[in-house]
Amino acid sequence: MSTASVTSRLDDLLGKQKKVSTPDWVGDAVYGANDGLGAIFGIIAGVAGYTAAGQTILISGLFGALASTLSMAAGAWLATKSENEMMESGFRKAKEDITRNPHNEREILSLTYQSKGFEEGLSEAIISTIVADETKFVEAVAQEKYGVHESQRGNPWSSSLYGGVSTLVGGIIPLIPFFFLQGHLALIVAAVISILAHFLVGAAKSVVTVRTWWSSGLEMTVVGILVGTVSYGLGLLGSTLIG
Repeated sequence: MSTASVTSRLDDLLGKQKKVSTPDWVGDAVYGANDGLGAIFGIIAGVAGYTAAGQTILISGLFGALASTLSMAAGAWLATKSENEMMESGFRKAKEDITRNPHNEREILSLTYQSKGFEEGLSEAIISTIVADETKFVEAVAQEKYGVHESQRGNPWSSSLYGGVSTLVGGIIPLIPFFFLQGHLALIVAAVISILAHFLVGAAKSVVTVRTWWSSGLEMTVVGILVGTVSYGLGLLGSTLIG
């Protein structure tokens, strides 16, 4: 099989796998919703414990949702950009290593492949093919020595968008009842909605983890209940001490 045929077939197989695998943005969206839901539920529970004023709870929650959205969007952008810069640093170091001492880097690759189970002759044959192409040589050294690969490159803007929007959506969910209801009824409905949303987001998180959907959902539900209970308790304590 020719090199072109091999490349075409590999792209075809990898393309099919990518279609059934989880897109990169799913992780950003799930964790954004997780962050927004947990943070705003905690805020409204804490404020509700401090004061029964529905308007105060709503305004606090809205500004909290806005702050969480901006924070998540900025954090996702910076994190992805930093990962890309670390990857670029790995490629740059690999290129410098090859320029400085190509024979040493070739030997490192050969020994690395042998340590993975390749026989010396086969390892040398693989290395001879790799070093014939400067780009492949750099990529191989970068991957084996510095643990970076081109596939790790992310898009800071898409990470920021999905992370920010999902955080906003997660943050608005606990606030919905306060647009239509007042007092303890609004808080009870918000708690029920938030707990259900915690379970659904936790179940969705299993898409990017190895957990089962029900255990992941149950875990996040318990965490959400704890956050809400502790926040409400601290709000009551603050109201007692300050009031």
